[in-house]
Amino acid sequence: MTEIGTLTTTPVRSPDAPPALGGLGLFTVLLGAALPLIDFFIVNVALPTMGQDLHASESVLELVIAGYGVSYAVLLVLGGRLGDLFGRRRLFIAGMAAFGLTSLACGLAPDAWTLVAARVAQGAASAAMLPQVLATIQSATAGQRRAKAMSLYGATAGLSMVAGQILGGVLVAADIAGTGWRSVFLVNVPVVILGLVLATRAVPETRSQHPEPIDGPGTVLLGVTLLALLAPLTEGRAAGWPLWTWLSLALFPVAATAFYLVERREDRAGRTPLVPPSLFAVTSLRRGLVMVVPFSIGFSGFMFVIAVGLQEGAGLGPVLAGLALAPMAVVFFVVSLCGPRLIARYGTRVVTAGGLIQSVGVALMALAAWRSWPDLSVWELAPGAAVAGAGQALQLPVLFRIILSEVPASRAGVGSGVMITTQQSALALGVATLGSLFLSLVPGHGMQYALVTTLLAQLAVIVLTTALSLRLPRTIS
Repeated sequence: MTEIGTLTTTPVRSPDAPPALGGLGLFTVLLGAALPLIDFFIVNVALPTMGQDLHASESVLELVIAGYGVSYAVLLVLGGRLGDLFGRRRLFIAGMAAFGLTSLACGLAPDAWTLVAARVAQGAASAAMLPQVLATIQSATAGQRRAKAMSLYGATAGLSMVAGQILGGVLVAADIAGTGWRSVFLVNVPVVILGLVLATRAVPETRSQHPEPIDGPGTVLLGVTLLALLAPLTEGRAAGWPLWTWLSLALFPVAATAFYLVERREDRAGRTPLVPPSLFAVTSLRRGLVMVVPFSIGFSGFMFVIAVGLQEGAGLGPVLAGLALAPMAVVFFVVSLCGPRLIARYGTRVVTAGGLIQSVGVALMALAAWRSWPDLSVWELAPGAAVAGAGQALQLPVLFRIILSEVPASRAGVGSGVMITTQQSALALGVATLGSLFLSLVPGHGMQYALVTTLLAQLAVIVLTTALSLRLPRTIS
C-alpha cells in the first residue's frame, strides 16, 4: 500500500497477470510430487514379505516395480501435454484422485497379478499428476519465488526417494491392523484425501495460452520406444533372456529413430509435437538432462541393491534396512535448504562439488560392506550414507532448476514432462541394470561380493556425472 498526500492506493493485479501460487498451494503441489516418487521406492523393502504372502515368483515381483515405472515413464509427456490443454489444476486433481483409487486397489489386491495390474494403473495416475507440479510452478511463480519453489521441488524429490524406502520398512514391520505390506499402499489414501481438499482451495488453474492438440503418432512411438528398452531390461534376467527380450532390444533403435523423425517433421511444420526437438536447442535443458540420466540410474540402482542386500544378506529386518538410509535423508534435507545460497555464491560448480562428495560417501559404504560383512550394522553405514546424502543434495535440486530455467512458460508442461520422463526412465533403468548386475553376481560370488561390486559400479557412474557437470552453464538464469 502506498500513501501519496492524503490518497492511499493499493496495488491491483493485472487481469492479464498469471495466477500466483501461494504457500499453501506450493505445499499441495509438492505433496503431489512426493507421492509418486515415494511409491516408486516404498516397495523395495516390502518385496520379500510381498512375495511370501502372495506366493509370487521373482519375475512377478520385479513387475510390481517395473509395471509402475514403465507406465509412469511412457505416459509422463502425454500428462504434461494434457495439462497444457485442459488445465493443470484440473489434471492435477484428477491424477491425484486416480492415484488414491489405484493405491487402494494395490492395497486390496488378492493376488500378485492383480497387484501388477493395479501398479500399472497407479503409474498412469502418477503420470497425469506429476507433470502438473513443475508446470504450475513455472507458470504461477517468477523471480526469487520461482527459484525458491524449484529448490524446494528438488529437495522434495530427493527426500521422497529416500524417505519412501524408510517409510516402507517401518510400515511393513508395524503390521498395522494386520495389513503387513499392504499398508505401504493404503497409507496413500488419507494423504490423497487431504491433498484433494487442499488442491481445490489453494492451487491456481493455469494452462498454455496456445494449447496444441494431442500428438497421437508421437505418443504411440514414444510408448513403443520406452517399452522396447525398459521391458526386456527389467524382465530379461529373471525370465532367462528369452527370444522376445532380444527382439525388443533390437526394436528400440528403430522405434527411437522413427519417433525422432516424426517429431522433427511436426516441429518443422510449425506444430508442437509431444517432444519438440527444438526444445533441445536450449543448452541448459540439454546438458542438464544428459547429467540427470546417469545420476538417476546410479541412485535407483543403489536404493534397490541396499534394500535387498541388507535384508537378505546382512540379515537386517525391514525397519533397520530402511533406517540405514535415515542419515542420508536427514542430511539431504538440511543441505538442500542451503542450495539456493550456495548457487548464488558459487554458481553451478556446486553440482561438481556435490558429485565429489557423493563419491566419497558411496566409497565409505562400499568399504564398510567389505570390512564388516556379514555383520554389517546401520551404524557402520551411517557415515557413508550421510556424506552421500550431502552430495546428492548439491546435485538433484540444482539440476532441476538448471533444466527448466530457460524453458518458456508456454512450454512449461512439455518441458517438465520431458524432464520427468527422462528421470523416471533412468530410475527404471537403474533398477534394471545395477539391480540385474547385483542379482546375477549373488549366486556365483555371494552377497558381499555382489554388493561391493555394485557399489563400485555406482561409484563409476558418479564419476561420470561429476565430469558432465563441468559442461553445465556457470549460472542459472
